[in-house]
Amino acid sequence: MESPAVTFTLAYLVFAVCFVFPPDEVRSAGLTVQSLLSGWLGSEDAAFVQYHLRRSTGTLLAHSLLPLGYYLGMCFAAPEKHLCFFYLASKEWKTFFFFAVLLPAITSALAYYWSRKGWNNHPLARTLAVHALPQSGWRAVASSINTEFRRIDKFATGAPGARVIVTDTWVIKVTTYCLHVAQQQDIHLTVTDSRQHELTPDSNVPVQFLTIRVASVNPYVKAFDIRLNSTEYGELREKLRAPISNAANVVIHQSLSDLFLETFTSLVEINQTYHVPSTQELEPCIGCMQTIANIKLIKNCQEPNEGECQQCYCRPMWCLTCMGKWFASRQDQQHPETWLSSQVPCPTCRAKFCILDVCLIR
Repeated sequence: MESPAVTFTLAYLVFAVCFVFPPDEVRSAGLTVQSLLSGWLGSEDAAFVQYHLRRSTGTLLAHSLLPLGYYLGMCFAAPEKHLCFFYLASKEWKTFFFFAVLLPAITSALAYYWSRKGWNNHPLARTLAVHALPQSGWRAVASSINTEFRRIDKFATGAPGARVIVTDTWVIKVTTYCLHVAQQQDIHLTVTDSRQHELTPDSNVPVQFLTIRVASVNPYVKAFDIRLNSTEYGELREKLRAPISNAANVVIHQSLSDLFLETFTSLVEINQTYHVPSTQELEPCIGCMQTIANIKLIKNCQEPNEGECQQCYCRPMWCLTCMGKWFASRQDQQHPETWLSSQVPCPTCRAKFCILDVCLIR
Protein backbone atom coordinates (compact mmCIF):
# COMPACT_ATOMS: atom_id res chain seq x y z
CA MET A 1 0.00 0.00 0.00
CA GLU A 2 1.17 3.52 -0.75
CA SER A 3 1.78 6.12 1.93
CA PRO A 4 -1.77 7.64 2.02
CA ALA A 5 -3.29 4.17 2.38
CA VAL A 6 -0.85 3.23 5.16
CA THR A 7 -1.51 6.48 6.98
CA PHE A 8 -5.27 6.04 6.74
CA THR A 9 -5.05 2.40 7.87
CA LEU A 10 -3.04 3.30 10.97
CA ALA A 11 -5.31 6.25 11.76
CA TYR A 12 -8.46 4.16 11.32
CA LEU A 13 -7.01 1.39 13.48
CA VAL A 14 -6.42 3.89 16.30
CA PHE A 15 -9.94 5.29 15.81
CA ALA A 16 -11.49 1.80 15.91
CA VAL A 17 -9.64 0.82 19.09
CA CYS A 18 -10.63 4.09 20.80
CA PHE A 19 -14.23 3.67 19.64
CA VAL A 20 -14.51 0.11 20.95
CA PHE A 21 -12.47 0.71 24.12
CA PRO A 22 -12.89 4.47 24.69
CA PRO A 23 -10.35 6.13 27.04
CA ASP A 24 -11.37 8.99 29.31
CA GLU A 25 -10.41 11.60 26.70
CA VAL A 26 -12.73 10.04 24.10
CA ARG A 27 -15.57 9.78 26.62
CA SER A 28 -15.19 13.42 27.61
CA ALA A 29 -15.36 14.39 23.93
CA GLY A 30 -18.65 12.49 23.60
CA LEU A 31 -17.35 10.07 20.95
CA THR A 32 -18.96 6.96 22.43
CA VAL A 33 -21.98 4.90 21.49
CA GLN A 34 -23.72 6.02 24.70
CA SER A 35 -23.24 9.70 23.82
CA LEU A 36 -24.05 9.40 20.11
CA LEU A 37 -27.24 7.41 20.78
CA SER A 38 -28.23 9.15 24.02
CA GLY A 39 -31.57 10.30 22.63
CA TRP A 40 -32.60 6.73 21.80
CA LEU A 41 -31.06 5.06 24.85
CA GLY A 42 -32.85 7.21 27.40
CA SER A 43 -31.76 7.57 31.03
CA GLU A 44 -29.87 4.82 32.84
CA ASP A 45 -31.09 6.11 36.22
CA ALA A 46 -34.73 6.08 35.15
CA ALA A 47 -34.76 2.61 33.58
CA PHE A 48 -31.47 0.74 34.06
CA VAL A 49 -32.42 -2.54 32.37
CA GLN A 50 -34.21 -0.94 29.41
CA TYR A 51 -31.25 1.38 28.92
CA HIS A 52 -28.83 -1.54 28.68
CA LEU A 53 -31.13 -3.52 26.40
CA ARG A 54 -30.80 -0.68 23.89
CA ARG A 55 -27.17 0.12 24.68
CA SER A 56 -25.89 -3.41 24.09
CA THR A 57 -27.88 -3.62 20.83
CA GLY A 58 -26.75 -0.20 19.62
CA THR A 59 -23.14 -0.93 20.54
CA LEU A 60 -23.15 -4.18 18.55
CA LEU A 61 -24.63 -2.39 15.53
CA ALA A 62 -22.17 0.51 15.72
CA HIS A 63 -19.14 -1.74 16.06
CA SER A 64 -20.28 -3.94 13.16
CA LEU A 65 -20.10 -0.90 10.86
CA LEU A 66 -16.37 -0.36 11.47
CA PRO A 67 -15.12 -2.70 8.66
CA LEU A 68 -17.48 -1.03 6.16
CA GLY A 69 -16.27 2.38 7.31
CA TYR A 70 -12.70 1.30 6.64
CA TYR A 71 -13.59 0.15 3.12
CA LEU A 72 -15.35 3.43 2.33
CA GLY A 73 -12.39 5.39 3.67
CA MET A 74 -9.98 3.41 1.53
CA CYS A 75 -12.03 4.36 -1.54
CA PHE A 76 -10.65 7.89 -1.08
CA ALA A 77 -7.30 7.03 0.54
CA ALA A 78 -6.30 4.63 -2.26
CA PRO A 79 -8.18 5.64 -5.45
CA GLU A 80 -5.78 3.60 -7.61
CA LYS A 81 -7.34 0.41 -6.18
CA HIS A 82 -10.69 1.32 -7.79
CA LEU A 83 -12.60 0.35 -4.67
CA CYS A 84 -15.45 2.70 -5.58
CA PHE A 85 -16.12 0.45 -8.57
CA PHE A 86 -16.70 -2.96 -7.05
CA TYR A 87 -16.23 -4.90 -10.30
CA LEU A 88 -12.74 -3.35 -10.80
CA ALA A 89 -11.49 -4.14 -7.28
CA SER A 90 -9.18 -7.07 -6.59
CA LYS A 91 -10.50 -10.38 -5.34
CA GLU A 92 -9.21 -9.72 -1.81
CA TRP A 93 -11.01 -6.39 -1.59
CA LYS A 94 -14.20 -7.90 -3.01
CA THR A 95 -14.08 -10.53 -0.27
CA PHE A 96 -13.44 -7.87 2.37
CA PHE A 97 -16.33 -5.77 1.07
CA PHE A 98 -18.64 -8.80 1.13
CA PHE A 99 -17.91 -9.47 4.80
CA ALA A 100 -18.00 -5.72 5.62
CA VAL A 101 -21.57 -5.59 4.29
CA LEU A 102 -22.61 -8.99 5.63
CA LEU A 103 -21.58 -8.19 9.22
CA PRO A 104 -23.91 -5.18 9.75
CA ALA A 105 -26.66 -6.99 7.83
CA ILE A 106 -26.49 -9.90 10.26
CA THR A 107 -26.32 -7.66 13.34
CA SER A 108 -29.24 -5.58 12.03
CA ALA A 109 -31.35 -8.71 11.61
CA LEU A 110 -30.27 -9.85 15.07
CA ALA A 111 -31.13 -6.46 16.60
CA TYR A 112 -34.57 -6.57 14.95
CA TYR A 113 -35.16 -10.07 16.33
CA TRP A 114 -34.09 -8.99 19.83
CA SER A 115 -36.42 -5.98 19.81
CA ARG A 116 -39.50 -8.03 18.83
CA LYS A 117 -42.24 -8.60 21.43
CA GLY A 118 -40.95 -5.85 23.70
CA TRP A 119 -37.34 -7.13 23.81
CA ASN A 120 -38.45 -10.58 24.95
CA ASN A 121 -35.85 -12.19 22.66
CA HIS A 122 -32.89 -10.18 23.91
CA PRO A 123 -30.17 -12.20 25.74
CA LEU A 124 -30.49 -9.89 28.75
CA ALA A 125 -34.23 -10.62 28.97
CA ARG A 126 -33.47 -14.34 28.98
CA THR A 127 -30.77 -13.78 31.64
CA LEU A 128 -33.26 -11.98 33.89
CA ALA A 129 -35.98 -14.58 33.26
CA VAL A 130 -33.79 -17.14 35.06
CA HIS A 131 -34.28 -15.16 38.29
CA ALA A 132 -38.04 -14.67 37.88
CA LEU A 133 -40.60 -16.40 40.08
CA PRO A 134 -42.79 -19.02 38.36
CA GLN A 135 -45.81 -16.71 38.15
CA SER A 136 -43.84 -13.67 36.93
CA GLY A 137 -41.48 -12.82 34.07
CA TRP A 138 -38.24 -11.00 33.36
CA ARG A 139 -39.95 -7.61 33.58
CA ALA A 140 -40.62 -8.13 37.29
CA VAL A 141 -36.89 -8.77 37.80
CA ALA A 142 -36.08 -5.71 35.67
CA SER A 143 -38.38 -3.58 37.81
CA SER A 144 -36.62 -4.76 40.97
CA ILE A 145 -33.19 -3.95 39.50
CA ASN A 146 -34.37 -0.53 38.24
CA THR A 147 -35.72 0.37 41.68
CA GLU A 148 -32.58 -0.67 43.55
CA PHE A 149 -30.25 1.00 41.03
CA ARG A 150 -31.90 4.36 41.74
CA ARG A 151 -30.97 4.12 45.43
CA ILE A 152 -27.98 6.13 46.55
CA ASP A 153 -26.60 3.37 48.81
CA LYS A 154 -25.61 1.02 45.97
CA PHE A 155 -21.96 0.08 45.40
CA ALA A 156 -20.70 1.00 41.92
CA THR A 157 -17.19 1.03 40.53
CA GLY A 158 -15.23 0.51 37.33
CA ALA A 159 -15.06 1.99 33.84
CA PRO A 160 -18.24 2.07 31.69
CA GLY A 161 -17.13 -1.04 29.78
CA ALA A 162 -16.44 -3.06 32.94
CA ARG A 163 -18.64 -1.69 35.71
CA VAL A 164 -19.54 -3.54 38.88
CA ILE A 165 -22.80 -2.65 40.61
CA VAL A 166 -24.00 -4.18 43.87
CA THR A 167 -27.45 -3.38 45.26
CA ASP A 168 -29.31 -4.86 48.21
CA THR A 169 -30.41 -7.88 46.14
CA TRP A 170 -28.30 -8.01 42.96
CA VAL A 171 -24.68 -8.25 41.82
CA ILE A 172 -24.32 -6.88 38.27
CA LYS A 173 -21.36 -6.71 35.92
CA VAL A 174 -21.80 -4.40 32.93
CA THR A 175 -19.66 -5.21 29.88
CA THR A 176 -19.56 -3.78 26.37
CA TYR A 177 -22.11 -6.18 24.89
CA CYS A 178 -23.91 -7.81 27.81
CA LEU A 179 -24.82 -7.82 31.50
CA HIS A 180 -24.04 -10.52 34.04
CA VAL A 181 -26.62 -10.68 36.83
CA ALA A 182 -26.66 -12.77 40.00
CA GLN A 183 -28.87 -12.69 43.06
CA GLN A 184 -27.04 -12.03 46.32
CA GLN A 185 -28.76 -14.82 48.23
CA ASP A 186 -27.57 -17.41 45.67
CA ILE A 187 -23.90 -16.53 45.24
CA HIS A 188 -20.51 -17.64 46.50
CA LEU A 189 -17.63 -15.17 46.13
CA THR A 190 -13.97 -16.08 45.95
CA VAL A 191 -10.86 -13.93 45.54
CA THR A 192 -8.99 -15.70 42.73
CA ASP A 193 -6.23 -13.30 41.71
CA SER A 194 -4.38 -10.13 42.64
CA ARG A 195 -2.29 -7.84 40.46
CA GLN A 196 -0.06 -5.02 41.62
CA HIS A 197 0.37 -1.95 39.41
CA GLU A 198 3.16 0.43 40.36
CA LEU A 199 1.77 3.40 38.43
CA THR A 200 -1.77 4.37 37.46
CA PRO A 201 -3.15 7.46 35.68
CA ASP A 202 -4.96 8.59 38.84
CA SER A 203 -2.33 7.90 41.49
CA ASN A 204 1.42 7.91 42.01
CA VAL A 205 1.32 5.09 44.55
CA PRO A 206 1.10 1.34 43.86
CA VAL A 207 -2.41 0.03 43.31
CA GLN A 208 -3.67 -3.51 43.87
CA PHE A 209 -6.50 -4.91 41.73
CA LEU A 210 -8.45 -7.95 42.91
CA THR A 211 -10.30 -10.47 40.76
CA ILE A 212 -13.33 -11.99 42.49
CA ARG A 213 -15.23 -14.97 41.12
CA VAL A 214 -19.02 -14.73 41.46
CA ALA A 215 -20.61 -18.20 41.26
CA SER A 216 -24.32 -18.86 41.76
CA VAL A 217 -25.97 -21.99 43.12
CA ASN A 218 -28.54 -21.51 40.36
CA PRO A 219 -27.33 -23.83 37.57
CA TYR A 220 -28.75 -21.52 34.90
CA VAL A 221 -26.63 -18.56 36.01
CA LYS A 222 -23.16 -18.50 34.46
CA ALA A 223 -20.29 -17.63 36.81
CA PHE A 224 -18.41 -14.39 36.11
CA ASP A 225 -15.45 -12.40 37.41
CA ILE A 226 -15.46 -8.87 38.79
CA ARG A 227 -12.34 -6.72 39.15
CA LEU A 228 -11.85 -3.84 41.55
CA ASN A 229 -9.30 -1.80 43.44
CA SER A 230 -8.35 -3.32 46.78
CA THR A 231 -9.17 0.00 48.49
CA GLU A 232 -12.82 -0.59 47.52
CA TYR A 233 -12.84 -4.11 48.94
CA GLY A 234 -14.11 -3.03 52.35
CA GLU A 235 -17.01 -1.06 50.87
CA LEU A 236 -17.93 -4.01 48.64
CA ARG A 237 -17.86 -6.41 51.60
CA GLU A 238 -20.21 -4.13 53.55
CA LYS A 239 -22.77 -4.24 50.72
CA LEU A 240 -22.62 -8.01 50.21
CA ARG A 241 -24.60 -10.47 52.27
CA ALA A 242 -22.38 -13.45 51.47
CA PRO A 243 -18.80 -13.68 52.80
CA ILE A 244 -15.88 -13.52 50.39
CA SER A 245 -13.50 -16.47 50.62
CA ASN A 246 -9.83 -16.06 49.78
CA ALA A 247 -8.89 -19.28 48.00
CA ALA A 248 -5.66 -17.86 46.60
CA ASN A 249 -4.51 -16.57 50.03
CA VAL A 250 -4.19 -13.09 48.56
CA VAL A 251 -2.93 -10.36 50.90
CA ILE A 252 -5.48 -7.57 50.41
CA HIS A 253 -4.14 -4.06 50.86
CA GLN A 254 -6.86 -1.99 52.50
CA SER A 255 -7.18 1.77 52.17
CA LEU A 256 -5.77 4.01 54.88
CA SER A 257 -9.30 4.88 55.99
CA ASP A 258 -10.25 1.20 56.36
CA LEU A 259 -7.13 0.49 58.42
CA PHE A 260 -7.87 3.51 60.63
CA LEU A 261 -11.48 2.42 61.10
CA GLU A 262 -10.32 -0.96 62.40
CA THR A 263 -7.92 0.70 64.83
CA PHE A 264 -10.54 3.28 65.87
CA THR A 265 -13.02 0.49 66.66
CA SER A 266 -10.52 -1.53 68.70
CA LEU A 267 -9.53 1.53 70.77
CA VAL A 268 -13.12 2.60 71.45
CA GLU A 269 -13.97 -0.93 72.65
CA ILE A 270 -11.52 -0.55 75.56
CA ASN A 271 -12.80 2.92 76.50
CA GLN A 272 -15.19 3.59 79.35
CA THR A 273 -18.75 2.57 78.45
CA TYR A 274 -21.95 4.61 78.78
CA HIS A 275 -25.08 3.20 80.36
CA VAL A 276 -28.14 4.72 78.75
CA PRO A 277 -31.04 5.59 81.11
CA SER A 278 -33.90 3.10 81.00
CA THR A 279 -36.29 5.89 80.04
CA GLN A 280 -34.28 6.86 76.95
CA GLU A 281 -35.07 5.09 73.68
CA LEU A 282 -32.25 4.76 71.16
CA GLU A 283 -32.94 5.73 67.55
CA PRO A 284 -31.30 4.64 64.24
CA CYS A 285 -27.94 6.23 63.44
CA ILE A 286 -28.51 9.44 61.48
CA GLY A 287 -25.44 8.68 59.38
CA CYS A 288 -26.47 5.34 57.87
CA MET A 289 -30.06 4.87 59.15
CA GLN A 290 -29.33 1.12 59.29
CA THR A 291 -27.79 0.59 62.74
CA ILE A 292 -29.13 1.70 66.12
CA ALA A 293 -27.05 4.53 67.59
CA ASN A 294 -24.51 2.90 69.92
CA ILE A 295 -22.00 5.56 71.00
CA LYS A 296 -22.03 8.63 73.24
CA LEU A 297 -19.40 11.36 73.43
CA ILE A 298 -18.27 11.95 77.02
CA LYS A 299 -15.12 13.85 77.94
CA ASN A 300 -12.85 11.27 79.59
CA CYS A 301 -9.40 12.28 78.35
CA GLN A 302 -8.86 15.08 80.90
CA GLU A 303 -10.62 17.02 83.63
CA PRO A 304 -13.71 18.97 82.48
CA ASN A 305 -11.93 22.34 82.21
CA GLU A 306 -8.61 21.10 80.86
CA GLY A 307 -7.34 20.56 77.32
CA GLU A 308 -8.94 21.24 73.94
CA CYS A 309 -11.68 18.60 74.20
CA GLN A 310 -15.14 19.75 75.27
CA GLN A 311 -18.16 18.10 76.80
CA CYS A 312 -20.78 17.05 74.23
CA TYR A 313 -24.40 17.19 75.41
CA CYS A 314 -25.97 15.53 72.35
CA ARG A 315 -28.07 12.44 72.88
CA PRO A 316 -26.75 9.22 71.21
CA MET A 317 -27.35 9.68 67.47
CA TRP A 318 -24.45 7.89 65.75
CA CYS A 319 -23.15 4.34 65.39
CA LEU A 320 -19.50 3.46 65.94
CA THR A 321 -18.76 2.89 62.22
CA CYS A 322 -20.21 6.22 61.08
CA MET A 323 -18.45 8.11 63.87
CA GLY A 324 -15.17 6.43 62.86
CA LYS A 325 -15.70 7.45 59.24
CA TRP A 326 -16.47 11.01 60.37
CA PHE A 327 -13.32 11.10 62.51
CA ALA A 328 -11.19 9.89 59.56
CA SER A 329 -12.76 12.37 57.12
CA ARG A 330 -11.68 15.30 59.30
CA GLN A 331 -8.00 14.32 59.32
CA ASP A 332 -5.03 15.60 57.32
CA GLN A 333 -4.64 12.93 54.66
CA GLN A 334 -0.96 13.78 54.22
CA HIS A 335 -0.10 13.11 57.88
CA PRO A 336 -1.77 9.87 59.05
CA GLU A 337 0.62 9.64 61.99
CA THR A 338 -1.41 12.41 63.72
CA TRP A 339 -4.85 10.83 63.32
CA LEU A 340 -5.03 8.90 66.59
CA SER A 341 -3.97 11.86 68.73
CA SER A 342 -6.08 14.54 67.06
CA GLN A 343 -9.38 16.17 68.02
CA VAL A 344 -12.38 16.64 65.73
CA PRO A 345 -15.70 18.46 66.18
CA CYS A 346 -18.86 16.54 67.03
CA PRO A 347 -20.82 16.19 63.75
CA THR A 348 -23.91 17.57 65.50
CA CYS A 349 -22.92 20.24 68.05
CA ARG A 350 -19.26 20.84 66.98
CA ALA A 351 -17.84 20.24 70.46
CA LYS A 352 -14.27 18.94 70.10
CA PHE A 353 -13.52 15.36 71.13
CA CYS A 354 -10.78 12.74 70.79
CA ILE A 355 -10.86 8.94 70.55
CA LEU A 356 -10.74 8.59 74.35
CA ASP A 357 -14.08 10.44 74.55
CA VAL A 358 -15.98 7.97 72.38
CA CYS A 359 -17.96 5.60 74.61
CA LEU A 360 -19.90 2.52 73.55
CA ILE A 361 -23.42 2.23 74.89
CA ARG A 362 -24.12 -0.79 77.08
